[in-house]
Amino acid sequence: MSYDEYYVKSVIRTLPDWPEPGVMFRDITPLFKDPKALRMISDAFIQRYMDSEMTHIACIDARGFLIASIMAYQLQKPLVLVRKKGKLPGKTVHQEYQLEYGTSAVEMQVDSVSAGDKVLVFDDLIATGGTILAACTLIKTLGANVIECAALIDLPDLQGSTRIQDTGIPVYTLLAYEGL
Repeated sequence: MSYDEYYVKSVIRTLPDWPEPGVMFRDITPLFKDPKALRMISDAFIQRYMDSEMTHIACIDARGFLIASIMAYQLQKPLVLVRKKGKLPGKTVHQEYQLEYGTSAVEMQVDSVSAGDKVLVFDDLIATGGTILAACTLIKTLGANVIECAALIDLPDLQGSTRIQDTGIPVYTLLAYEGL
């Protein structure tokens, strides 16, 4: 089965004015009810990273967990979690980042990655890039290197993928949607 952008986009639901007026929310949850679409996107990412030098996949809370866990299983790579602050047990490091309306923070357990590890950062969507950039900072703080950031969806009008690339980290996405 090959990747079909039009089919996958037909499964993703667009919710206007959610969570606030003017936002076109791209809801990927229907993908998880459609085995064909889920297989298409999973296989596309697995094919891309099959011969990669990556040693770990870092996935971002929470929808990023779902696709990245399939990738980690198929590629036989460790999966490490980047979660909202206060959700991980044990010793953690955290990084704050700016939102349109304030700040938020993500964290990782201190033994998630270490020096010499080559990490792929995965999330479901890139908007402003703040969450992914915070995850990259955490990974670097722990001594590892980020080899690429990947997401199912890019919202290029919000410039997040450009902000990530401006730090020298490549970005790969399967889909792009114009607008907010």
